[in-house]
Amino acid sequence: MALQTIWAQKLKSFFSLIGVLIGVTFLIAVVSIVQGMNVYVESAVTDEVGGVNSFQLRQRPNFTGGDVDEAQWRSWFRRPRISYEDSEYLRERMTVPATFANYCADRVTLEYDGRRASDIELRGTEESYFDLKAYELDAGRVFVRQEVRTGSPVVLLGFEVASRLFEGEDPLGKSVKIAGIPYRVIGVVESQGTLFGMSQDKFAIMPYSAPGRRLICPLNVMDELMIRPDNPQQLDAAVGEVEALMRARRQLKPDEANNFTIETADEALEFWDKISTVLFTALPLLVGISLVVGGIVIMNIMLMAVSERTREIGIRKAIGAKRGDILSQFVVEAATLSVTGAGIGILAGLGLAFVVKALTPFPAAVAPWSIGLGVTLGILVGVVAGVYPAIRASRLDPITALRAE
Repeated sequence: MALQTIWAQKLKSFFSLIGVLIGVTFLIAVVSIVQGMNVYVESAVTDEVGGVNSFQLRQRPNFTGGDVDEAQWRSWFRRPRISYEDSEYLRERMTVPATFANYCADRVTLEYDGRRASDIELRGTEESYFDLKAYELDAGRVFVRQEVRTGSPVVLLGFEVASRLFEGEDPLGKSVKIAGIPYRVIGVVESQGTLFGMSQDKFAIMPYSAPGRRLICPLNVMDELMIRPDNPQQLDAAVGEVEALMRARRQLKPDEANNFTIETADEALEFWDKISTVLFTALPLLVGISLVVGGIVIMNIMLMAVSERTREIGIRKAIGAKRGDILSQFVVEAATLSVTGAGIGILAGLGLAFVVKALTPFPAAVAPWSIGLGVTLGILVGVVAGVYPAIRASRLDPITALRAE
């Protein structure tokens, strides 16, 4: 009966449910986009750090949250850089079994046969880096320990760099020039896709000891030392041991702060967690406003329906309908209106989220709980909005109601 009533008064029904529709659409779309961004940001940050069970030893933080004043920046830049000697010192003294990789990077230009690839991230590292990053190769091989020791001029290219420089040619065995020095291409890394619309394949990887080190990690220093304990359960122990060893090496007193940074994936994700928390905190307020408006509209429409159907109510009561029957009839109609709006809102929200995903760099991932929440809110708003009109309808005197025109 409720569905028949909605269908018989299509325009009125549409305006009745539009508030709930907008609220639920906004809920589903925002939750899907934020959830998708959570997945992508977590993937990007943990990949940057080297994995959820890895950490970095750096001169200064790679990820900073909130406002950092100029004095803090100056303090960070006055710190000693992480050196090759620091790396050797830790490798010799750490008791927690772990994998290490020296790492430094900067933007350079690569050339091949008159073609140029600009703004490419040149990474200098060692063979263990590929274990930390778990890269798959599209072609060729990674460099080995012997090539790192001898500083061999070999390089692996990101998928986009290889495609741009070689345009369908096989890059393996050919030479690309970096700052005028030829490097033999020994491998191509499988495509990493995009993140927020930015390509993740614009990089080249060489041994940190190769001649190009003067471009990215000169004077026996590097950007960071990547460390991953062999046993993930020993991550905290490894972090604590690295901190203790570095404080001892740099002769820091107990009351002196660290003049280095140890950065884990959890610490790097803290800033994004704050942003997503703010979004999820503001979301109920914004959705609540739409649902309150939608509930008020439904209540007024149902009150109007009671006035228009007074004679129908009188007839029902005259042939034996009880107050509970009339009450349930109007509550169910209001709930049906609201749930219909919520259902359309869920579809619209999913559609909006995936339109945003298709047309912008922002990703989207559907959270099943948000769909359940949308339906629950639809039922709740409908029941709450329909109770008062239903009570008014159930209290009508049947004789008075039958006289209504």
